[in-house]
Amino acid sequence: MGPRNYTGISEFQLLGFSEEPELQPLIFGLFLSMYLITVCGNLLLILAVSSDSHLHTPMYFFLANLSFVDICFTSTTIPKMLLNIQTQSKAITFAGCITQMYFFILFTGLDMFLLTVMAYDRFVAICHPLHYMVIMNPWLCGLLVLVSWILSVLHSLLHTSMVLRLSFCTEVEITHFFCEINQIIQLACSDTFLNNMVIYFTGMLLAGGPFIGILYTYSKIVTSIHGISSAQGKHKAFSTCASHLSVLSLFYCTSLGVYLSSAAPQSSHASAVASVTYTVVTPMLNPFIYSLRNRDIKEALMRFSGMVALKGSIVLG
Repeated sequence: MGPRNYTGISEFQLLGFSEEPELQPLIFGLFLSMYLITVCGNLLLILAVSSDSHLHTPMYFFLANLSFVDICFTSTTIPKMLLNIQTQSKAITFAGCITQMYFFILFTGLDMFLLTVMAYDRFVAICHPLHYMVIMNPWLCGLLVLVSWILSVLHSLLHTSMVLRLSFCTEVEITHFFCEINQIIQLACSDTFLNNMVIYFTGMLLAGGPFIGILYTYSKIVTSIHGISSAQGKHKAFSTCASHLSVLSLFYCTSLGVYLSSAAPQSSHASAVASVTYTVVTPMLNPFIYSLRNRDIKEALMRFSGMVALKGSIVLG
């Protein structure tokens, strides 16, 4: 008798971080707070960029897109986890799990591509400053974002269609707080060799490729900064890259560490805890990293808050 088809599986069980009842309110409060900070911080950054004409430049256009993706990225996993804690249920339907996996892969890919595009933007700004506005014109900026979306959608569709061809038996417990693709594949009772090969190949191509591109652009940036004679000029050039480098380091180091450690089956629970860093903490910190280290963002936020306060006083008056 062959393995049962996936249509026999109606739902999966997301085990999350802990099954101890006394820890559930603490976990709920912690993740609800981080989620609200992430949404409010990134939304405020988007509103500041869109409302301030001084920030209608390629760098802040990409930053606003990154903030939007971070909101969607976090919203893919955290609300369902909070709902399960509130209802004291660990269940997620098969369709819901596949949908969550699809959007998680989509927004993870978008994060990587947008960070790569932002590295290219800094490369042009520092290495070709006189031609920056000509090269980074609105048409190219829109095209780069559109290509990032298309590649991410196709990448996510590929993995989702590969999972849909698998068969699942009776083991439906996922030792994670969301439907992570490696965890789902491990539950399949059919051959997963092709799925694993596709994951490794696309990982090297779509994660390794942008990472190599980022390293190349920053090697050129460092060379250009080294050629600047004045110390003030060097500091100004480097300060425009500091925020991007901070976000890059946080995202790539944590995500790479998680997926390297997930190769060991016994580390699945530890991997779930570590995944919080790049799925929740990094999107939450992005607006703070960019706003605290960027004078233009600070001034735009002050002007935006002043406009909101003025409108509020007019309405109250």
